[in-house]
Amino acid sequence: MSRAGNYDRHITIFSPDGRLHQIEYALKAVNQSGLTGVCLRGKDTVCMVTQKKVTEKLLDRNYVTSFFKITPKIGCFAVGFVPDCRTVVLQTRQFAAQFKDENAYDIPLHVLAEKVGKQAQLFTQHAGIRPMACTVHLCAIDDERGPQLYKADPAGFVFGYKASSIGSKEAEANNFLEKILRKTQGQSDKVTTIQEAIDCLQLVLSQDLKATDIEVAVVSGKEDFQVLPDGEVEEHLTQIAEKD
Repeated sequence: MSRAGNYDRHITIFSPDGRLHQIEYALKAVNQSGLTGVCLRGKDTVCMVTQKKVTEKLLDRNYVTSFFKITPKIGCFAVGFVPDCRTVVLQTRQFAAQFKDENAYDIPLHVLAEKVGKQAQLFTQHAGIRPMACTVHLCAIDDERGPQLYKADPAGFVFGYKASSIGSKEAEANNFLEKILRKTQGQSDKVTTIQEAIDCLQLVLSQDLKATDIEVAVVSGKEDFQVLPDGEVEEHLTQIAEKD
């Protein structure tokens, strides 16, 4: 029986100093995914932007994505260990489908976010279970609450956000997002919200991005959640460059 620091890691999930190492490892894995992404909520829009890296030349870039459609109106931005991300997305889709089957209407986003958080928290209750190395952002336009953005991490923490970021440049991105919100008060229209989110990622990465370098996903008004095509992203990049 292996012991470290006079406690058995196989039956004790907390270390003597109260730290939960498995969660720390999962969060570290998320931040070391190599991607940085930002999410911004506007007056009637939620926009999510992240880097798109294709590391192998033989890969079809159309199959490399961090954005997933949970329902036609609910979008998901998953960052971390790719197999874990896809598993969490599948579970989230199952939660949404089961709710609709039982209640005959689409699941509200805050209810779905709470279910995702509770599922993640289950993996922290037993030392022999590895938490999913995946942080998800969920977005939708709620009929009563308007644009909504939620974040759920491997520990099971779930919070609503006006803006959020993830990845190795998270601290820098949060600083830029705070400046944007102080200026706009979260009342930007669709086009402005998209361009502010893209510009924030450019500033954080300190480089001029091309349409093929990033992914942009949007949910707005009565429209479904969608990933913008490269041509539309290029138009936004051109308009941002002209403003500068």
